Amino acid sequence: MADVYRRLAKKLDRLPQGFPPTDSGIEIRLLEKIFPREDAEVALRLGPIPATVERIARTLGRPEGETRATLDRMAARGQIGSFTMDGTQRYALMPFVIGIYEFQLRHIDRELADLFEAYAPHLTRRVGGHQPALARVVPVNKSVDTRLEILGYEDMRGFIRAARSFALRECICRKEQALLGHPCSHTLETCLGFSDEPHAFDYFNYAGRVITQDEALTLLDATEEEGLVHATYNVRESPMFVCNCCACCCGFLRGLKEFGAPHMITRSGFVAAVDPDACNECGACADPRCPMDAIAHDGGPYAVEAERCIGCGVCALACPTDAIRLIRRTGAAAAPPPRDIVHWSVDRMSSRSGPLTRMALRTWLAYESRRHGHA
Repeated sequence: MADVYRRLAKKLDRLPQGFPPTDSGIEIRLLEKIFPREDAEVALRLGPIPATVERIARTLGRPEGETRATLDRMAARGQIGSFTMDGTQRYALMPFVIGIYEFQLRHIDRELADLFEAYAPHLTRRVGGHQPALARVVPVNKSVDTRLEILGYEDMRGFIRAARSFALRECICRKEQALLGHPCSHTLETCLGFSDEPHAFDYFNYAGRVITQDEALTLLDATEEEGLVHATYNVRESPMFVCNCCACCCGFLRGLKEFGAPHMITRSGFVAAVDPDACNECGACADPRCPMDAIAHDGGPYAVEAERCIGCGVCALACPTDAIRLIRRTGAAAAPPPRDIVHWSVDRMSSRSGPLTRMALRTWLAYESRRHGHA
């Protein structure tokens, strides 16, 4: 019977990110592909706030050793999250995106790629149909007008320098597209996880490999030169990862370009501007460099279509005459993201379900945080 998978699908859809149902039931087939029935039953008993093995063992009514083995196996299969927090390994139910799907790096095959691609338009339009956006663009700082201040949450190198642990992984979007017969020319290993917890990825690293801070900073340089877009959680504090995205494969950017999902990823607080006197009309900034096709040439210097520009800054790095700079947006377009993932979750649920849900979620999060803080 598919009842356990339907219950899991409903539980995932109640998370702030969402896991919307379809008439075809493609989302159930995805869960059946990823979760054996007994693992789906365990996942149903987990919550989104990371908990210790001891607490989960009590919830499941199982011995701690058996519980740890089950949770480690499920984490290795990409079914749940596993995190080092305060020196203790904890486990949690993850959203489908960003989460379970991205964790399928070691297990994705053509069948899973086909299933996800069939679900992607519906999933993306629904997930990307509510504010605040799931992810946000972080600008290439070298592209920002030197007279402008770069805020802390706009400085990816600042996050990397403050972090203490790093794990580098392959891009699930490029792996999927290759399986579908659309191989990407961009570097495959570009997704970076980071944490302020020491040795955070020594126990579990989501099919990645542990790297140093210097290697992480070098990765940012290389991806910027390659024309990839920095994307991370849409929060100001502790974003935890940076994807380096291409427009041909990335689910965030495809959400904007192909699926009409305006809140899949939000623009940075900047917009590119071309100095017409310095532009030599070489086109290095435009197609295929610009991921959003926001730079056009109409019988004169190139110009930026501000509403299409996501403020990534990769165009400026390619300009041989230094004619492009990022300048600050104004008004609502420059509003800061939510403070952290808790505030993001509350804002998101309010957007999806209204103020009463927002109030209930704040109360529940406060209770759960206190309860698990003593686990």
